[in-house]
Amino acid sequence: MKLWDKGLPTDQKIDMFTVGNDRQLDLVIAKYDVQATLAHAKMLHKIDLVSDKDISAIELELDKLAKQIEEGTFVIEDQFEDVHSKIEFELTQKIGDAGKKIHTARSRNDQVLVAMHLYLKDELLHIKSQVKELSQNLLVSAEKYKDILLPGYTHLQIAMPSSFGLWFSAYAESFVDDLYFINAALKVVDQNPLGSAAGYGSSFPIDREFTTKELGFETLKYNVVAAQMSRGKSEKSTAFAMSSVAGTLSKLAMDVCLYMSQNFDFMSIPSEFTTGSSIMPHKKNPDVFELIRGKCNKIQALPYELTLLTNNLPSGYHRDLQLLKEGIVPAIQDLKASLEMAQYALKNVIVNENILEDEKYDYLFSVDTLNTLVMNGMSFRDAYVKIGKDIENSNYKPEKNTKHSHIGSINNLCLKKIEEKLKQV
Repeated sequence: MKLWDKGLPTDQKIDMFTVGNDRQLDLVIAKYDVQATLAHAKMLHKIDLVSDKDISAIELELDKLAKQIEEGTFVIEDQFEDVHSKIEFELTQKIGDAGKKIHTARSRNDQVLVAMHLYLKDELLHIKSQVKELSQNLLVSAEKYKDILLPGYTHLQIAMPSSFGLWFSAYAESFVDDLYFINAALKVVDQNPLGSAAGYGSSFPIDREFTTKELGFETLKYNVVAAQMSRGKSEKSTAFAMSSVAGTLSKLAMDVCLYMSQNFDFMSIPSEFTTGSSIMPHKKNPDVFELIRGKCNKIQALPYELTLLTNNLPSGYHRDLQLLKEGIVPAIQDLKASLEMAQYALKNVIVNENILEDEKYDYLFSVDTLNTLVMNGMSFRDAYVKIGKDIENSNYKPEKNTKHSHIGSINNLCLKKIEEKLKQV
């Protein structure tokens, strides 16, 4: 069954190619199509295009379909082109002519649009919640380990003292930036496109304000052509927000992989969180963080994939837009899984509290010694040259300041201010 079926046969090869894997992907948006169909039916009832008896029957059957979807028993068989045709068929089979009325004043185009907007809104809110929780847990770890020093590196060369408190809270604050992108994407998708029909509106006296409130959208897309053009823009906005989160998460995963290597030995995770080698019995590999890194790097390519799909399309609907789901849906699942696993694994990280006992970190404190000379009256330039010569001539004797006052003060300010940011976003 196809919503556009006029009784004329479609070539089987053409049918298979044009449908693609839409049936599988549409299972993800099935519940949102049911929600939108119910809101649309209520609106049709409000403007007297659906009777009291019909709306009661439609509500009852849509509720049954929603339960099937929630329980995982809802399927889209090969005879149906997509979820929209399946739902209309089920309604028509159960309640007859009332089921045939639900497509009044709408097109498959705005059906897909509204379902995708609802889906993206829900998923963005879920991802936002995950990112906030991860940030809060990073701040807990930052507080816990704020006094344990960690070598800072630039150019992968030993630089200056840092701390685990600074490291954990750095990622917490970076995720706050990503939350700004998520909020921007939410602003884009939280607009109701239902009622734009095929992109040029409907001559029926529809009430778009009603469906906007019924579906919980903040506002509606007033211009019907603009509503149609939101297909692609909504997915790209979501993808850019996801890419921002993925970029931070990928960098975090890379740090963990690097810090867990024996050459650094800054941290470890319990053995049960690692994997082994088929021939090297000593191996304990951080595969979970390597997969997070890999999945997040793939997600960072998504905005460009969606851009290439849409950047030369004129206004109006084009079948190219069907392919957007193939990228965005799996990427959302991958990002949610990566955030969940990062949260789970990072709670169990074991930090090395004695890193600076290794003599190769002696030069970490050269800036402290330089600053002491300046505080005692020497010019910065002379102090810099003196310490440089002392190091070159092996005359530098560092005094390891394990409490490191400026790191502690930075830590305390960071934790307070980042917590404030997180509450506001």
